[in-house]
Amino acid sequence: MAEQRGDGRGAGDGRDGGRDAGQSRHRVVRPEEARAWEELVTTAIRTVSDGLVVGTSGNVSVRVGDTVLVTPSGVPYDRLQPDDVTGVGLDGRQVLGTLVPTSELPMHLAVYRTTGARAVVHTHAVHATAVSTLVSELPLIHYMAAALGGPVRVAPYATYGTDELAENMLHALADRSGCLLQNHGTVTHGASLDQAYDRTAQLEWMCRLWLTATSVPGLSPSLLSGEQLAQVQERLRGYGQRR
Repeated sequence: MAEQRGDGRGAGDGRDGGRDAGQSRHRVVRPEEARAWEELVTTAIRTVSDGLVVGTSGNVSVRVGDTVLVTPSGVPYDRLQPDDVTGVGLDGRQVLGTLVPTSELPMHLAVYRTTGARAVVHTHAVHATAVSTLVSELPLIHYMAAALGGPVRVAPYATYGTDELAENMLHALADRSGCLLQNHGTVTHGASLDQAYDRTAQLEWMCRLWLTATSVPGLSPSLLSGEQLAQVQERLRGYGQRR
């Protein structure tokens, strides 16, 4: 989650104008960070245009070396500029920019500290959030669950932006690249922003599929077995173009 403010320029986390009490961050933005920031903003805008978030809800991050670039709190994504680069170290200390990082920073950093992920996407996608209120694990309605590492778990609810939420998320993400957050939304990670985003979109689609199938009165959808899913996981290892 990222707080929404009426001025549209991010008065997030109780600080004027969404900036850190006027303190400037003096480290120069490296070329690779500038390129990654551009990709991050494009991905964040896409979460809105594809209906996965509303306003400034949700957040996106990408890791460049030991720096994590992340969407700032409360700033509409289509208003982010190249000079708005917001970056922190793995310890959470801000090293780039003056805009306050997303309130969900603990969740993003937890992923980077415990996995080899290079990008994280968090959304409030409607169907996925609805499913998170109904079950503790998304039923195996489609074999593409294998692309996320197996059955998608639901992390127990905790207040947004807290270490408790980050810890719950990590348990749900064990051996997975995506999970649901109860009464909240989704988290996916990947080796790139494109991969993390694609996994988010796939998760939302599977949740929509399950809700659609279960809405037919008097019928229950067929589900895949663990063995069937394992067969798909094996096939996915050789999927795609080889270079």
